[in-house]
Amino acid sequence: MWRGTGEIYESGFRKKQGLMVIKEYEINLDFARQMDAQDPLRDYRTKYHIPKQSNGEPFVYLCGNSLGLQPKATKQNVEQELLDWQNLGVEGHLHAKNPWLPYHEFLTEAMARVVGAKPAEIVVMNTLTVNLHLMMVSFYRPKGKRNKILIEADAFPSDRYAAQSQIRFHGLSPDACLIELKAQEGEVCLREEDILEAIDSQGDEIALILLGNTNYYTGQYFDMQKITSLGHAKGCMVGFDCAHGAGNLPLNLHDSGCDFAVWCNYKYLNAGPGGMGGAFIHERHLTNKELPRFEGWWGHNKKTRFQMRDDFDPIPTAEAWQLSNPPILAMVSVWSSLQLFDEVGMDKLREKAVSLTGYLEHLIKSLNNTGIRIITPSDPEKRGSQLSIQVKEADNTLFSKITEAGVMADWREPDVIRVAPVPMYNSYEDVFKFYSVLKKALQE
Repeated sequence: MWRGTGEIYESGFRKKQGLMVIKEYEINLDFARQMDAQDPLRDYRTKYHIPKQSNGEPFVYLCGNSLGLQPKATKQNVEQELLDWQNLGVEGHLHAKNPWLPYHEFLTEAMARVVGAKPAEIVVMNTLTVNLHLMMVSFYRPKGKRNKILIEADAFPSDRYAAQSQIRFHGLSPDACLIELKAQEGEVCLREEDILEAIDSQGDEIALILLGNTNYYTGQYFDMQKITSLGHAKGCMVGFDCAHGAGNLPLNLHDSGCDFAVWCNYKYLNAGPGGMGGAFIHERHLTNKELPRFEGWWGHNKKTRFQMRDDFDPIPTAEAWQLSNPPILAMVSVWSSLQLFDEVGMDKLREKAVSLTGYLEHLIKSLNNTGIRIITPSDPEKRGSQLSIQVKEADNTLFSKITEAGVMADWREPDVIRVAPVPMYNSYEDVFKFYSVLKKALQE
């Protein structure tokens, strides 16, 4: 266990002779470096390209919740596909080093392990909002008074746009059919009891519960299993946008029981800017040929796909939601990253994340500065590898100062600096350097 400011974190990260060591966080660089020296994942930092400042020093990169760093293997892997395209042309579909025809299948099992699903429930395809629309075609089926979508009031804008446009597509009004969950007066995060009360009281009218399982703004993580269980008891379909959860937390999608989930792979999963997304459909839906969906030839029975004249015969897996053959050059970077995740495993990443994020929290709170506050829940079970620092004056001057000092984080309107210590490549020294930069900027 790791103990920080009066709180005990069940990390399991540092062990000695099979027993966990209790260690107080210390506010000095030597302690951070000692932690890094004992980190069993420390060598994975060297497998990523870390952006450098004009003076040649690496940035303190704490923005993996927005765009993950590039694995060094990605370039070589992309070049292999370019070489096969150059030398083989169309024959690369069958005879490339990694044949293109089944290429998406290479990613399935590793992705399933990352998000906690069965391989049949997973497909890497499209981008996040495209996948969200495809899922809502199947799982938002308004009928009679059951026509509403429940979302967070502070959902990521694209989720709101998608939900509103799906409501309008069915000839309904978003003003009447969109239920927005809002935090209580004076609070930022949603209370779990308020989410459950909204489902319980309005569930008879809700066709779809659509939440971001980890809120992009606050970093708050929601109990998917509890929400799903109550939603299903009230007759609702339940889906999650896992953009800020995939590769960040053990999601256990299958066990959660949710009907579907979607995510992007370019944040914690390091698939590159605008990288391909993923989708999960629970196995109970996979063989239902009556389920409405938009259809394309890559979702058709693989054995008869190239006969070209058959009626649509959906593959009995999540692959049935595919529309077109995948863009290989984009898929390469997803696979390059997943191979590293498969080496490490989500359990080990989570262990380090709890300790690393706990250290960051401890350092920020030690500043005792009334101009900032952490709005992300302090309970590690209710957050991932992100802390959202709210700036009292809602002014991005502080953010500009830390950026100029060599920190890459991000600013989210109206008043939050998001900081993400990613366990795959961030270090305790990164966290301490950020603290030092922030402390100086606040003193100025």
